[in-house]
Amino acid sequence: MKAPEIEKLSLEDLQDKLADYQKQFLDLKMNHAVSPLENPLQIKTVRRTISRLLTAITAKKNEIIA
Repeated sequence: MKAPEIEKLSLEDLQDKLADYQKQFLDLKMNHAVSPLENPLQIKTVRRTISRLLTAITAKKNEIIA
């Protein structure tokens, strides 16, 4: 997901997406440990998306508090 797509989501949607991407990340890591992935860059992409989501969640929470 790109940053503009993430900014449009609500806090609940962000948390749902985060859970989905974290599950996908764990699945990719497990599959890669057993046998090499066809595209190992997927791990990097998912990890960075998780970081973007966490950053957006923190920003939204700070907006609510302020």
